[in-house]
This record gives sequence, C-alpha cells and structure tokens, in this order.
Amino acid sequence: MTSLPQVREERLHLTPAAAYAAALRGEPCRVLGLGDDPATKLSARRWLGDADPVDHRLLSLCRGATVDVGCGPGRMTQALLERGHAALGIDIVAEAVHQTRARGAVALQRDVFSTLPGEGRWDTVLFADGNVGIGGNPVRLLRRAAELLASTGTVVVDLSQPGGPVQIRHIGLEVSGRRSRFFPWAIVPADQLELLAEASALQVLELIEHRGRWFAELAKANGMSGRRACEGARNEWSPSLRRRTQ
Repeated sequence: MTSLPQVREERLHLTPAAAYAAALRGEPCRVLGLGDDPATKLSARRWLGDADPVDHRLLSLCRGATVDVGCGPGRMTQALLERGHAALGIDIVAEAVHQTRARGAVALQRDVFSTLPGEGRWDTVLFADGNVGIGGNPVRLLRRAAELLASTGTVVVDLSQPGGPVQIRHIGLEVSGRRSRFFPWAIVPADQLELLAEASALQVLELIEHRGRWFAELAKANGMSGRRACEGARNEWSPSLRRRTQ
C-alpha cells in the first residue's frame, strides 16, 4: 500500500511533448521555472495564428532554403513559403508537425541533432521564438546549426532582451493540473550572443532591435566571402551595435 501514493503522483505527470501537444490543441498551459514568477502563461495562441509584422522582420533576414528548428504549429514555416522560400519545419512533437503540415508546409518529426535532409546545404537555419534555448546548451545548438549550413549560409536567431548572463533553466509545463517533467532551456540575452558565437565558430553579422524584440544573423567565421564578408567586417559586434527599424 505504501507505493500507491507514488503511483498516483506519477500519473499526474506528462512528458514535455505530451504537455506541449495539449497546449497546441488549445488547452491552457503554464511554463514553470522560466522567469521570476512561479509560472508564466505559454503563448501558444500567438504561435497558432499567422506570422505578424514583427515576425516578418525576423524572416526578412532569412534567405534561400531555410530550416525552421522547433517549428511548433508552423506559423513561421508557412510564412517562409509565402515569402518564396523553400522551407522545412522540424519539431520533436507530433502534434506540432501535424499542424504545420495542415498549413500546407513541409515538416518532419525530428530532433535537430538527428540526421536531417540537406545537411551542409541549407542557406538559413532559423531559431524563432527563443528556440536557440533548446536543450539548455546554446553553444552545442549553434555548432549543430553550422553543420547544417552551406559555406555561405547564415543562422537567424530570435533573442531575449539584453541584460544579464545566459541563463540555463530547468522548466516544466503544466496543463489541466498535470505537470511535465522538467527539462533544460537556455535564455540568451542579445548582448551575450558574441561570446556564444565565438565559441561556436560563428560570427555575428547583424544585431537588430525591432519593436521590443531582438534578432541576429550569424555566419560561419571562416565561411564568409564577397559582400557578406565585407558586411561582417563592418558590423563587427559591439554592445552598441543596433539597427532600429520603426
């Protein structure tokens, strides 16, 4: 009998994938351990909609064939297609892949560290919505992105507000009173990106603040040539480097 309470407690827990899938189906979901507040509402409703003008400013940094890492329900993958890109969304959650495909986009249920189509030939690797935090190790993730890129390709990232160090959090999801297991996630402030880029053999080409969100474009440190190499030299990162767009 002493094991029964433990069994009941285990039944209250979901896998992170199951909790996220429930959120994508419309169930209210809270993120535990992400910020100073004990719980933060997951912004799934925004992800379930279409890309907004600020999202499109981020997507304007993408060029050519783009892989959208952690595509969720596919708003960015769909928007890339509408902008004329060849695009592939990847996500480990089956519901996310299903919803992306329902938008008419191409998506695969894959981990970014698994074998992917077109390795070494992608023009852009996109980490929208803070997805550079996946796995809690942004250097490992950026190095993986570099492996996916063609020699002149770029990584496009959506960052947190400047200020403070990179934070490695263990977060969980709560849906209908049931909590997922906790998993690692990194919060990457915009002014910490240069150090991460250097550790990943990448170079920051551009850092942009647009309507309160921060975006950046990176290239392989030894892979830039022509116009982009010149841009990289002119735009060598410093804490004051910003390009504001109204």
